[in-house]
Amino acid sequence: MSEDGAQNRQKGIHIIKPVVYGNISKSFGKKRDEDGHTHQWTVFVKPYRNEDMSSYVKKVHFKLHDSYANPNRIVTKPPYEVTETGWGEFEIVIKIFFNDPVERPATIFHVLKLFQHGQPTDAAALLQQGKKVVISEFYDEIIFQDPTQYMQPLLTSTRPISLGAYKHETDFEEKKKTTLASIKNGRTRVQAEIEDLKSKLDLAKSTISKFKDEVNKAQQERGIEVS
Repeated sequence: MSEDGAQNRQKGIHIIKPVVYGNISKSFGKKRDEDGHTHQWTVFVKPYRNEDMSSYVKKVHFKLHDSYANPNRIVTKPPYEVTETGWGEFEIVIKIFFNDPVERPATIFHVLKLFQHGQPTDAAALLQQGKKVVISEFYDEIIFQDPTQYMQPLLTSTRPISLGAYKHETDFEEKKKTTLASIKNGRTRVQAEIEDLKSKLDLAKSTISKFKDEVNKAQQERGIEVS
């Protein structure tokens, strides 16, 4: 960070930009004759809310597997996505660059998902998969702590990216509810297990103390000196 960038930062301001990233893939139902590819897929990063990210995003860099002729794909305007074909799953590095170069790029790692239940081992299994669509998307947040004077209005003056309905394939609000419920149930179960273990430990301590007393008493009755 440059000295000017540090001086121009808006202290005490905290702006969160939620995003959704992932991929959608569709099987060909067979291996393509010319290259053996089995799927067409699209990897993406998009705003969680209905807003145009281009007001603060300069470009998005998608780093694909090195086996692709051009593994470095740069997208400079929405939609921030890359469509390709392939046959295997691999990790894609998504790096988001901002219109103010003082702000560090945000990096997201996504494992491309083509198969719902593991990669088919033969042509029959691939054919059975048919032209099924697999969706793998996740919620994340880009946090701007003390943004620059230049960046702050770009983050707060976004316009809608769509005039119609805006939604994701995944119902993240419902997913949030079920996840929170699972966490709550898990905490309750763990707390009950802790209380049960405490009771067993107290019982063990009490039993040991009782046995010690009985041993001491027996030794004293036999005239054995107890240290």
